[in-house]
Amino acid sequence: MKISDLIKTANHNLFRSKTRSFLTILAVFIGSFTIILSNAINSGVNDFIDKQVATIGGDSFIEVFPAAMYDQVAGMMGGGGNKKVKEYNESTGGFLGANINNEDLKKMRAVDGVENLEIFHMLSTEWMKLENQDKKFDVSVEYFPEGNFNVDLSAGRMTSNETGEGEILINEDWLEPFGFENAKDALGKTVEIAVKQTAKCYISPDNCIASAKATIVGVQAPGILSMDGNLHINQKLDNELYNLSMEGVPESSIQNYIAVGNVDPSKMDEIHKEFRRIGYEFITVDDTVGMIRTFFDAILIVFNIFGGIALLAAAIGIINTLYMSVQERTREIGLEKALGMSKSKIFLEFSIEAILLGFWGSVLGITISMIIGYSVNAIAHSTFLADFPTFELVVFNPLNMAVITVIIMAIAFIAGTAPARKASLKDPIDALRYE
Repeated sequence: MKISDLIKTANHNLFRSKTRSFLTILAVFIGSFTIILSNAINSGVNDFIDKQVATIGGDSFIEVFPAAMYDQVAGMMGGGGNKKVKEYNESTGGFLGANINNEDLKKMRAVDGVENLEIFHMLSTEWMKLENQDKKFDVSVEYFPEGNFNVDLSAGRMTSNETGEGEILINEDWLEPFGFENAKDALGKTVEIAVKQTAKCYISPDNCIASAKATIVGVQAPGILSMDGNLHINQKLDNELYNLSMEGVPESSIQNYIAVGNVDPSKMDEIHKEFRRIGYEFITVDDTVGMIRTFFDAILIVFNIFGGIALLAAAIGIINTLYMSVQERTREIGLEKALGMSKSKIFLEFSIEAILLGFWGSVLGITISMIIGYSVNAIAHSTFLADFPTFELVVFNPLNMAVITVIIMAIAFIAGTAPARKASLKDPIDALRYE
C-alpha cells in the first residue's frame, strides 16, 4: 500500500467516529489557536517597535550622559532596587554638577566609529503661532542630528541643515488649530516660536519673551514619535532658540546634560569603553525599548504556556481516541495482517491518523485565529489605534504558522505512538477471533 493510500485510509478511518474525532480536533484547535494568535500579536507588536526604532536611527543612535548623571538616571529607572553608596569622584562630580563641556565633546567626536555627535538642547518653549495670526498654542520642540530620523510623512520632506533657514516638522494634530484643510496646505507656511530669555526674566519678568521664525517643510504621519508631542526642528532653528533663551547668561553657568548622535554599530563596545574612559555613558534605542519588548514578551509567554497546557490535554485526547479506535478495529487489523500488511504499515496507518488530528486541529486554529486577528485589526484601527494607522496589532507570519503546525503534528505523532504500536503488535489470529 502506497503512502498516499495510507493517508486516504487514515483520513477516512479518522471520521468513522465523527463526534470523537471532532472533539479531539477541537482540543488541538484550542491549543493551536492560543499559540498562533499570541505569536501573531507578538509579531505585530515587535514589527511596530522595529519600525519606530528604525525612525530613530535604529541601533546606531545613542544618547550620551555625563557618568554622574547616568548613574542617577539608571538608579531612577531601576526603581531604586540597586542603589549603592558611592565614593565621590572629582572627575565626574555630582548629579547637579554634571556637564558636557566642549573639550570632552571634541574627544568623543574623535573616537573611531562616532559619525555624528551634537549637544541636545533642552529647549523650554513658550508658544507657537502661525505668522500673521494672534492665536498662540503651547508647543514643545526638539532637534536631533541629521541621519537619526526617517519618519513617515503625510506631506513634504524632512528638515535640513543645508538651507540656512529655520525649519520645522509639525504633526497632523496641528492642521485643524492652524486652519489647514490638509497636510499639503501647511507646507511653506511660516510659524513663530517663542522662548523665555532666562537672564532677562530675572530683571523684567513681564518683558522677557523672544521669538524666532521657521518654515513648515513637512507634516509627520501619526506614530510614536509624533505622539510624544515634540515637533522636530533643524539645527539652525535649534541654535537660534537656544541662543535667545541663554542670552545674557554667563557661559560658565550654562550646562549641557545630553548629547545625541550616530555611531558605527559594529564598534559599539569599543566606543563605549572610550566614552567611559573620558567620563561618559550612553544608551541606545534598544536599551530604551528593551523594557517594552520584555513586558510584551512576558505576557505572550504566559499565553503560550496556556496554549501548551491545552496541547498537552489534546495529546491525552489523541491517545484516548486512538486506543479506542484500535480496540474497535481489532478484527479489521487482524484481516489486514492476514492479507499481508506488515507491522510497519499498520503502525504508520495509525500514526498518520494521529498526525491528521494534529493537522486538522492546526488548520482550524489558523483559520479561526486569522478571522479573529484581521477583525481585531479592523476594529482597533477604527477605535483605540486610530492614531497609529501603521500599527497592525496582529501580524500573521506564514513561516511561524508553518513551524507551529509542524510542531503540533509532531506532538500528535508522539501521542499516537503507543496506540499505533499496540495495533502493529496484534496477533492476526487472535485479532480475527476478537468479538
